[in-house]
Amino acid sequence: MTDVSPCPGGVWRAPLVVEFPFTRSLGPVQSAFLTGLREGVVLGVRTSEGTVMVPPVEYDPVTAEEIRDLVEVAATGTVTTWAWNARPRPHQPLDTPFAWVLVRLDGATTALLHVLDAPGPEAVRSGMRVRVRWAAARTGAITDIACFEPEDREPDPGAEDPGPVPHDGIFADPVTRIVTEARLDYTYSPGRAQSAYLDALAGRRTVGERCPSCHQVYVPPRGACPTCGIATTDRVEVGPAGTVTTYCVVNITARGAGSDAPEVPYVYAHIVLDGAGLALHGRIGGIPYDQVRMGLRVEPVWTEGGRHPDHYRPTGEPDAAYDTYKEFT
Repeated sequence: MTDVSPCPGGVWRAPLVVEFPFTRSLGPVQSAFLTGLREGVVLGVRTSEGTVMVPPVEYDPVTAEEIRDLVEVAATGTVTTWAWNARPRPHQPLDTPFAWVLVRLDGATTALLHVLDAPGPEAVRSGMRVRVRWAAARTGAITDIACFEPEDREPDPGAEDPGPVPHDGIFADPVTRIVTEARLDYTYSPGRAQSAYLDALAGRRTVGERCPSCHQVYVPPRGACPTCGIATTDRVEVGPAGTVTTYCVVNITARGAGSDAPEVPYVYAHIVLDGAGLALHGRIGGIPYDQVRMGLRVEPVWTEGGRHPDHYRPTGEPDAAYDTYKEFT
C-alpha cells in the first residue's frame, strides 16, 4: 500500500443515460380507462363516499376496498393550479413552452395532471376553463390526450351539470398492457475523490482514500468517512491482488448485452483488494465458475484501452485464511 499524489486530471464530468422499458399488465379499471382514452372517452371511478376519481384507481383510498363503479366524465374542466414550463425537455408532451396543470374535469372530484397549450404564463390562471385536445392517432395511453387547451366559451351559469354518467367499461379490443419507456438523462460529476480513482484506473492502478481518524481505506473513495464524518484526504494505492469474499453465479444474459458479453454461467464476486477496507465487485474469469470459492486470491486483467479491469483471474497463490477476510463476508 503506497501513498500517491493527488490526481492531475481534475474533476470528471460525464453525460449519463439510464433507460429501460417497463411492461405493465392492466387490471379491469386501468384497462377501461386507457381503452376509453383511445375511443375519446374519459372514465373515472366512484368511491364508497361518492368521490369520482380521475384517473381511476383500483382500490378505495379510504376503505382500501376494491372498486369497479366506472363513470364517464366530460372532456372539459377547470384548472385548479398550474406551473409554467419555459424550457420543455426532450420527450415531454409539447416541444414549445407550456403549463403543467391540474384539471378537475366536469363530473370529477379529483384533478388530473397534464399539460396546457397556452401562448404564455399570462394566459394561464387557476379557475380557467379548458378542454381536451385529443391526439390525432390514439393507441390507449395517457398521451391520447395530446394536451389541454383553453375553452373558447365560458359555461352557462344556468345550465345544469349532468354529472358523471355510469359506464360499463366495456370496449371492443381492450388495451390489456402498456409499455412505458422510463428514461433519466443527466450529467454526473463523481467529485474530487472518485475523479482521482478514475484517473488512477486509467493508469491501471487502484487508489483509495484513508480516514485520518479510524484509518479505514475506502475503495472506491467517497471523499468523506461515513463513520467518522470527516474528509478522507490521504490517498493510498491498494492491490492489485485481492481476495474473493463472497460471490454469485449469473445464469441469465442481460437483455441488450452486446456480443462481448461473457458466456453464462459466470461469476460476479465481492473482492477486497490488499490494503483496502471495503470490498468492490468484479467478474471472475480464467477459472470454471464452479471452482470459484471464498478466499480465492485473484488479480485484475486489463484489456487494451480499457479504463477498468475487464475481470479478475486467480493468482495461483494459496487461498487466504478465513480470519483475514471474515469481516467482509
